Amino acid sequence: MSIIIVSGAAGFLGSHLVRSLIDQGELVVGIDNLSSGLISNLSDIFTHPNFRFIQTDVSDNDSIKTLYQEDVKEIYHLASQASPKFYQSNPFETIQVNTQGTYNLLNLALNKKAKFLFTSTSEAYGDPEVHPQSEDYRGNVNTWGPRACYDEAKRLGEVICYEFYERYGVKVKVARIFNTYSAGLRNDDGRVISNFITQAIKGNDITVYGDGSQTRSFCYVDDNIRALILMMKHEEANGEIINIGNPTEYSVLEVARIIKEKTESESKIVYCPLPKDDPKVRKPDISKAQRILGWAPVVTLEEGLTHTIKNYQSLLLGAHSK
Repeated sequence: MSIIIVSGAAGFLGSHLVRSLIDQGELVVGIDNLSSGLISNLSDIFTHPNFRFIQTDVSDNDSIKTLYQEDVKEIYHLASQASPKFYQSNPFETIQVNTQGTYNLLNLALNKKAKFLFTSTSEAYGDPEVHPQSEDYRGNVNTWGPRACYDEAKRLGEVICYEFYERYGVKVKVARIFNTYSAGLRNDDGRVISNFITQAIKGNDITVYGDGSQTRSFCYVDDNIRALILMMKHEEANGEIINIGNPTEYSVLEVARIIKEKTESESKIVYCPLPKDDPKVRKPDISKAQRILGWAPVVTLEEGLTHTIKNYQSLLLGAHSK
């Protein structure tokens, strides 16, 4: 039986994707070097007969050569550190996995005539001067700053995908993923929702960067995973870049206040200097996803936060009581 490869399988999105594919009866090989992914994310499926895990780095082509012996039908390339906290600490690894790692897995896809999906990012738009952002917007990205190792590596990864699609006819799809969250997001991840919820539950100050007027669009993980699987299935998505995100826009300060209220926290909201190159606005135009995939998110921020907060409370308060 043919297998599906998921790189970054122990990460936030990767582990959710693996679980969804197994639930659909697929045989999945998960790959992760565990630089930021957690093996605990896979604990409930680690011994599942339809799952096999390989701890390795896809940037090293020799380490994935055994996969050339497999009957591979699809490759989801999710491997990459995605939080500024992690990728700014490991810039060269981040560049490598999104460039050399992408090239290595695309060569595997070419050899096996497999479909290939690359998870790019809304960071490809940088600090956008067009709002909302559609896929034809070329972005406003700084190549000389702390976020560039991630932003530009993803953009170059897209270029490599383009060349394999145009030159060799590999069935490549590129998903530009906007802010995604759920209960599975590491509470030490350093991103907005994980930060705010963790701080609120612990009673620490909720740290808002800048004045909190900068906006983000938050997509619950179930909606995101559904979109990725639809992209892989739809032939019309071959050779396309498609935004995946929730177009409902919130200011960061609004999100902090919602979380403070939902957690019934006594935490104070405090303001810190805005990090360099932090985008002022972020909102996807998802008309292409609606047209090609018939996809739109269905989980509201209120619903998603309720699930996420409940899980974090169980995790953090449970650990505190031990």
